[in-house]
Amino acid sequence: MSCGTPGTIASQVIAWQRRHGRHDLPWQASRDPYRVWLSEVMLQQTQVATVLAYYARFLQRFPDVATLAAAPADDVLAHWSGLGYYSRARNLHRCAQVVMAEHGGSFPRTSEALATLPGIGRSTAAAIAAFCFGERAAILDGNVKRVLTRVLGFDQDLARAAGERALWSEAQALLPPARDIAAYAQGLMDLGAGVCTLRRPQCGACPLSEACVARRDGDPQRFPVKTRRLVRGERINALLWLGAGQQVWLERRPPTGVWAGLWSLPAFADLDALRDTIRGWPGQGHALPTFSHALTHFDWRLQPWRHELPHAVDSALPQGRWWTIADALQLGLPAPVRKLLAAASADDTFAAQELVDELQA
Repeated sequence: MSCGTPGTIASQVIAWQRRHGRHDLPWQASRDPYRVWLSEVMLQQTQVATVLAYYARFLQRFPDVATLAAAPADDVLAHWSGLGYYSRARNLHRCAQVVMAEHGGSFPRTSEALATLPGIGRSTAAAIAAFCFGERAAILDGNVKRVLTRVLGFDQDLARAAGERALWSEAQALLPPARDIAAYAQGLMDLGAGVCTLRRPQCGACPLSEACVARRDGDPQRFPVKTRRLVRGERINALLWLGAGQQVWLERRPPTGVWAGLWSLPAFADLDALRDTIRGWPGQGHALPTFSHALTHFDWRLQPWRHELPHAVDSALPQGRWWTIADALQLGLPAPVRKLLAAASADDTFAAQELVDELQA
């Protein structure tokens, strides 16, 4: 590995960030660790454009860590609904409660202490400590890993703990003085998000292009090296949309697994199992078009069946309860279920194909 000196790399990133980086994101105007923490968690696995609206709504309902800690879990999940990766919301809620119970409502001021809180990993802890408290701590999220491995020509396997540790060491060695740490950290993240992108890096716009080993070798997409690749699978399930007038039957999902802890339409192994369950029930039912929902590890093909009962029956299914559609839309729901119920709430005569187009948007 060879590139410019650490001081040169840092100064170039800082100068570029001040001229060309992002400066208008809502969390950048604050040194409040609650707001920075919330933004960092929301930005995990999620694009900035998607996060912006959720961030504003979430803060309106939960303006500080005390409000978040005191809120019911269902309320937190409801305001997270649609962002996906719901373990982030559960960890967010649990972390707020720990901050209140064990830290007097104030976030710890060091990355080491922050990393002991639920759901806060090393990189997120470093981001909070750097942006809010000026700590010289290295950030190593996915975007920063891509920038640094390309610039340094770092070819160790990040699927291995030794490779990950070595990159952390390299990242720490590149840090500028504490007074510039926030601009440097933001600059690396901005470069990864908008210039040193995964598939089409804009090397001509990068302040580190002259020193970049990957650009010199003409193969930036070789980095970062990670041999353990995700193998996507496919799953098929049927969903029962059981209605009675303006009520819908929902079950809470198990505490672990997909959509953990959310309220959802009951799921079945397939349509045959669903039909066996409701065979002989009063009312009428019909199939809605199958749609796909992409998750991290697999593509989920969901086959909804809508069955309308003449009136609500308390023992309709072994678990769950009736909700009005209006109340259901205030719960923590998986994004496709929310869209399904919202479409019905807006127009009870919606077209099936239009609904599928909306669900897959």
